[in-house]
Amino acid sequence: MLLLDADRPEPVRGGARELAVFLTPEPGAEAKEVEETIEGLLLRLEEFCSLADMIRSDTSQILEENIPLLKAKVVEMRGIYAKVDQLEAFVKMVRRHVSFLEAHVLQAERDHGALSQTLRKWLGSSGLPALGNKRWAPVAPTFELPALYRTEDYFPVDVGEVMPRPSSCQRRL
Repeated sequence: MLLLDADRPEPVRGGARELAVFLTPEPGAEAKEVEETIEGLLLRLEEFCSLADMIRSDTSQILEENIPLLKAKVVEMRGIYAKVDQLEAFVKMVRRHVSFLEAHVLQAERDHGALSQTLRKWLGSSGLPALGNKRWAPVAPTFELPALYRTEDYFPVDVGEVMPRPSSCQRRL
């Protein structure tokens, strides 16, 4: 209704002008706001690039220093694994030899009368002098000792390994 009112044309025009000024953007203020936003984004981008460069250089340094150390440790561990495998084979062989010798000892005890000596001792302590003093005829030994092994054949002794190594407090990773 205000627009149709012919009596007051000036206030309508004045209000329209104020509204137009209010709604018309100021190019200087908007440009300044856009520039500040761009500056902030460029600053963040520069920080991100410097952070990425720092990570890249740290990664390169770590790879250059630690990869050779890791490779040396892998080679060392392979040697240790080989020694462990040899030790397992040695323990297995010793287990077979111990079982073999144990069986021979049991057989020898059965053959040569270990039980009869125990029985003689028991009878001697019971007070029967005739049985306790009686000499038994020795039986000719027929047992032959099996061929055994030497540990040095399987694990050669180095002069450096025999001497104790000084312990170091420093550990390198």
